[in-house]
Amino acid sequence: MLESSIQSLPLLGRGKVRDIYAVGDDKLLIVTTDRLSAYDVILPTPIPEKGRVLTELANFWFGKLASIIPNHLTGIDPETVVAPGEREQVRSRAIVVNKYQTLPIEAVVRGYLEGSGWKEYSESGTVCGIPLPPGLKRASRLPHPIFTPATKAEAGHHDENITFDQMAAQVGRERAEQVRDTAIRLYEKAAAYALERGIIIADTKFEFGVDAAGKLHLIDEALTPDSSRFWPLATWKEGSSPESFDKQYVRNWLDGIGFDRKPPAPPMPPEVARMTSEKYQEAAKRLMA
Repeated sequence: MLESSIQSLPLLGRGKVRDIYAVGDDKLLIVTTDRLSAYDVILPTPIPEKGRVLTELANFWFGKLASIIPNHLTGIDPETVVAPGEREQVRSRAIVVNKYQTLPIEAVVRGYLEGSGWKEYSESGTVCGIPLPPGLKRASRLPHPIFTPATKAEAGHHDENITFDQMAAQVGRERAEQVRDTAIRLYEKAAAYALERGIIIADTKFEFGVDAAGKLHLIDEALTPDSSRFWPLATWKEGSSPESFDKQYVRNWLDGIGFDRKPPAPPMPPEVARMTSEKYQEAAKRLMA
């Protein structure tokens, strides 16, 4: 499903992957489609089973991490808030959540050196301005996880790394410290769990919201192949870009055809979409076993 079409609820917006509808004044229906965004550009080809896998895996993590921070889940069956003819659209790929004030940042935690972090380190020895020890290689494990916030971009625009001080200027220093400390705790617990199942969580991003009382909640999604780099432990080695269970496969294909990272994106060949789907499903299978 590339796009949902729920007529019984007001549509609030479509993100890179999720369609969001209003459920009364204080709740939302979030439908996870099979869209895939790479380099912040939405591809026109859906990934089979992607929405179902992301929803199931995110809900798994919400439950596993609830001892660290509450989340936005309500437990309401999505099929009960839409018209009977629309139930198939939300089955196994939607959640009903509490509506919170979203913090305007991506809470990124990095445990390994890859992506934009590796690029910056290669040039300056830092990641998002944070000095790191010399001599690290691509895919090296960092001495300890680091928090590197980013802006939240709309579809078609790029998230941009910002400093902790810039984040604190946006949300307040006390809240920024709370988000940083919580994100690192979430990452550390999830990474240790995943490692026991043969998966390295190299980095990930969280989103947070605040309720009417000012309490912080984990929202959106958590620790899926869309929001994280998942590497097989068995084949990981420092010095090269590891195999992955995430959308790096699609990024590599786009790079291989010379994609300029600007919309519109080209259609994916069926075999690329199929392989991506299989990688997502394998990651979920290992993590939820």
